Amino acid sequence: QVQLVESGGGLVQAGGSLRLSCAASGSIFRINAMGWYRQAPGKQRELVATITSGGVTNYADSVKGRFAISSDNAKNTVYLQMNSLEPEDTAVYYCNAVWYLVAKKVDYWGQGTQVTVSS
Repeated sequence: QVQLVESGGGLVQAGGSLRLSCAASGSIFRINAMGWYRQAPGKQRELVATITSGGVTNYADSVKGRFAISSDNAKNTVYLQMNSLEPEDTAVYYCNAVWYLVAKKVDYWGQGTQVTVSS
């Protein structure tokens, strides 16, 4: 099993910044990629950013140029630096880790951290 613990959420004014952290523990050797997803009230969970074990990153169009995902392999931690925050970024942010097996994909999720951006 893989355990993920997020931190760093909170309340910030529009235009401000926050940095989320996600610490992984357990069977971390399984992890092929990690990422951040978010879910706003009444909406489906959506991808924000991902990073592979090789450092390849991917971003949702809505956050490109504002958010940056990074990892510290020594600390088994992934970060999401969020700049120029907008009220539309308000959501619960979830950390995700993926383990690719031959025939299936296994997802692990954190408990989520609330990000609220006031206008």
